[in-house]
Amino acid sequence: MKRATLVTGATALAILAGSVAAYADQRGPGMRMGARMNFEEIDANGDGKVTMEEIRAHAQARFDEVDANGDGSITPDEMVAHREAQFAARAEERRARMMKGAERMMERRDADSSGGLSIDEIGPRDGGAQMFSRLDTDGDGAISAEEFAAARDAMEKRRAEHRKDKGGEHRGPRSGENDG
Repeated sequence: MKRATLVTGATALAILAGSVAAYADQRGPGMRMGARMNFEEIDANGDGKVTMEEIRAHAQARFDEVDANGDGSITPDEMVAHREAQFAARAEERRARMMKGAERMMERRDADSSGGLSIDEIGPRDGGAQMFSRLDTDGDGAISAEEFAAARDAMEKRRAEHRKDKGGEHRGPRSGENDG
């Protein structure tokens, strides 16, 4: 009897662990959990523990988000529509952040208050002379491919150090994305 209870308990534990791991690692359209899933979301009563009931309730709530017509079944169309809605929401958030940045730049740079930036207002105040002289390391009045590559590598190194200091966060092109 003890052996049967032990085997049953071990089996149930293995199923639970597998279910939680599979649930946490779902990657299908509309059900992606990944890094955004957090303990507090699942711990509905806030007691610092997650029960199987809470896991099931959380899974049901996520399922219901995708099941647009509420028929208890998710179709490929519902999966795609859900993901498209998520992408659209993120795109809108990104656009709002970019707009704030553009507005700040406009406030700083629009010297003639025209509501737009000319090349003189958007570019370096000295027309790029300081940057050019910094890149022209041999002082010959031209930037060679080697000088350009060295400057690009130095910038990538600074970006990598910055990302490391910020805990790996990065917004914008990564090394090599715009290399043609």
